[in-house]
Amino acid sequence: MRMLMLGAALMMMTSAAITYSAMADDDDAKGAQKLAMQGRDDYWHCLAREYSRDSNQGLSEQDFGRSVAGACPSERQYYRVALLDYLTTQYPNIDSGAHLATANRAVESAQKDIVTAFIKHRPPQK
Repeated sequence: MRMLMLGAALMMMTSAAITYSAMADDDDAKGAQKLAMQGRDDYWHCLAREYSRDSNQGLSEQDFGRSVAGACPSERQYYRVALLDYLTTQYPNIDSGAHLATANRAVESAQKDIVTAFIKHRPPQK
């Protein structure tokens, strides 16, 4: 009888530990997702400020693209790292190189979107 009670108690403790671990993992994932989204938003806001600079008015697409590629270095790096952390938390069995490539593509996509908006909304060249 004593062994049965001990076994039941161990099973309950193990179940509680697994539940707590799953909740902690879920909290980690939610926290990582929140940081990745904040990093994305901060990077986009910085790129928007770059887009709005008066000094960009006469730039060609290539010059503006180079300007954007070098803009917001700390925001860009924070976004990359936060996204990498989120992807690693969500998909721990996928190679970290694949996560880094995904994070780099997300940064490149943001830059491309800003350049596209710049081209579409600039006044016609005379």
